[in-house]
Amino acid sequence: MARVDVSQYQTFGQINDRLDELVGQVRDKDVSLERSLDLFDEAIALGSKAVSLVDATDFTPEEEARLADAEKDGQPEKGDASAAPAETDAAPEPAADGQ
Repeated sequence: MARVDVSQYQTFGQINDRLDELVGQVRDKDVSLERSLDLFDEAIALGSKAVSLVDATDFTPEEEARLADAEKDGQPEKGDASAAPAETDAAPEPAADGQ
């Protein structure tokens, strides 16, 4: 396997756009298996490049704390619609002191 050159992609946006292109190409029923595997190799190289960008990023202490909290909780950050708590039909539990 030849090493894929992904040096032209310098930002997450560029990497994401190229990955979207690759997905579109792989979904094409006329693409050969060999070409699909080449596209897969490129996608892996792009993923590695994205990881390198993250590793080289200097986050502010506030960003690091938010990322750590989100990772620890396993939940999306506040402001994400999917982060809202699920509504339930269960009645609230009575207070422990009888109130």
